[in-house]
Amino acid sequence: MDPKKRALTAAAVGTALGIGGLAVIAMPASAGDAPPVLPQISAEELAQSAVTAQQPAFDGTVKVTNNLGLPGIGQIVPGANPLSMDSAHIYSDGAGKSKLTVSKGSSQETVVHNGATVWDYNSQTNAATKTTIPADVAKKADAGSDKVTDPTAAAKELLAKVRESSTVSVDGTAKVAGRSAYEVVFTPKPTERTLLREIRVAVDAEKRVPLRLSVMNNGSSEPALQVTFTDIQFAQQSASLFEFTPPKGAKVTEKQPQLDQGTLDQAQQTAEKDVKIVGDGWDTVLTGKVPADLLAGKAPSGEQGQPGRGVDPKAILAKIGKPVSGTWGSGYLITTKVGTAVLADDGRFAAGAVPEQVLFEALGTK
Repeated sequence: MDPKKRALTAAAVGTALGIGGLAVIAMPASAGDAPPVLPQISAEELAQSAVTAQQPAFDGTVKVTNNLGLPGIGQIVPGANPLSMDSAHIYSDGAGKSKLTVSKGSSQETVVHNGATVWDYNSQTNAATKTTIPADVAKKADAGSDKVTDPTAAAKELLAKVRESSTVSVDGTAKVAGRSAYEVVFTPKPTERTLLREIRVAVDAEKRVPLRLSVMNNGSSEPALQVTFTDIQFAQQSASLFEFTPPKGAKVTEKQPQLDQGTLDQAQQTAEKDVKIVGDGWDTVLTGKVPADLLAGKAPSGEQGQPGRGVDPKAILAKIGKPVSGTWGSGYLITTKVGTAVLADDGRFAAGAVPEQVLFEALGTK
């Protein structure tokens, strides 16, 4: 991945934790589960312990239920897959090494992160990519690498982001993946302009790590998206789990990006120029601009002929969005249960878990 794309991806991931990540939902315990009896704890103490708890080693299975109300992209864009994931199995040594296997129908994608080496294998294409990260870059990245593969780390970052702009309370206890947990609720303060009603987090009573994370949208009693551990074991993991050997016959591509500090600084500056965060807390908005070639439906260099390339983005927007205009210009608005996004005719975009007016204001921000 080239430095610019890497930086933009990092920015997008970080924003997803602050905006799209607000859509990660936890369900209440089922009616048949008696809530455990746990010692009393203040909301502030519970929130603080969830954010600062040391990451333990674990082996867990995560289930994802998507009720976002997103359009069936696979029916609109040839070769595109719908936004879905059946389950994920995650191993973490608690010190930066991780293994993530995502199941989607009959196919699986496995990502193994072991120090400076990252393997990404897709069973459907029987292709693997081995990326060797320069030692100095890997060392800097280790502190945040698990945010992508580990929902407990992602949840902790999310809590840190919305904590200051929320009213925090404890709403009883629950059983999650067979473990006792407290339910902590984050409600946006009255000054926050958001489509979301609250975030509910089940925090492990012993380890103080998030086991479930929920965001409820206004106007609905059902969660929009659920990500929850269905099984988790806190224990030291075998070092062999974080070693990867490509299956026989797999096509292997090796990459070794050359990233010195000057290149990283330039990539960071490019990312900050192309993608900008407007606001904070619950009404954070991500803004930026889509490359002209992509907006025109042209495939990037070297990617012609791939599924989904060469389609007309504006024709797709006309099917899944509605025309809107204002002092910022004109374009299309896409609405889901937990957020909105607008793409202007000139390629500018804005997205967030906010009403459309907040997006229009963000587009007008210099």
